[in-house]
Amino acid sequence: MTDTETVTLSQAAARRIKEILATEEGKSALRVSVEGGGCSGFSYKFDLDDQPAEDDIVLERDDARVLIDTVSLVYMAGSEIDFVDNLMGQAFQIKNPNAVASCGCGTSFTV
Repeated sequence: MTDTETVTLSQAAARRIKEILATEEGKSALRVSVEGGGCSGFSYKFDLDDQPAEDDIVLERDDARVLIDTVSLVYMAGSEIDFVDNLMGQAFQIKNPNAVASCGCGTSFTV
């Protein structure tokens, strides 16, 4: 298993990332990271970035790029990055099989 096979990007997420990056001059990727904190212990952070760092993995689908650092990758292995648009609103969601609990907002989790 290679690093890039541990996290996948849905078609909906790729489409939304591409739309966002088209309006952000100088930015070429969405950075997803895991930080300590949040109501369930860890939380996901989403930023726009222009270049991958030396230890990043790069996910690409349909001209959309996602950067994940190797420390965050440990917590996200096997996850899918998705984008949902429903009555609750629009948001990126991480479907993480390692999370044993999460909060109602969907951005905080426990492993």
